[in-house]
Amino acid sequence: MSTQDIQQLIDFISKSGLDEVKIETSELKINVKRSATPTVIAASAPAPLPAAPVAAPVAQPVATPAAAAPAPVAAEASASNHVTIKSPMIGTFYRSANPESPMFAEVGDEIKPGKVVCIIEAMKLFNEIEAEISGRIVKVLVENATPVEYDQPLFIVEPI
Repeated sequence: MSTQDIQQLIDFISKSGLDEVKIETSELKINVKRSATPTVIAASAPAPLPAAPVAAPVAQPVATPAAAAPAPVAAEASASNHVTIKSPMIGTFYRSANPESPMFAEVGDEIKPGKVVCIIEAMKLFNEIEAEISGRIVKVLVENATPVEYDQPLFIVEPI
């Protein structure tokens, strides 16, 4: 089951009003339970979630194959020559591997394709987000350890 399939299942369950669903196959077990507190979850989503806080289900995979993180989406930013690196999934945005480590990318840093610029945690999986372009970080648009949504701008880059 791909991360997109899991996201679609979570979206279906959140719209259906069910409080808990268990799925078991020969390859994996999934237990999805709606929590009482708002929680941001998922991997790749087909569309952004609503901005209003909503109680989301909590997925607890028992045994799943590791899924590769989708590549970040780069799009043109405003009318300038700047490019925006956007989140390829919803989850929690981290600027470094741990609190003691240096940031992956700071304002003014030069980046090249393949350089890790941040990590997005989704369902207890830490997905390294890599740059797809060469350039210089102009602005970091998201605070460390905050939730991000699918397609949310993370960095503004000036191409080199």
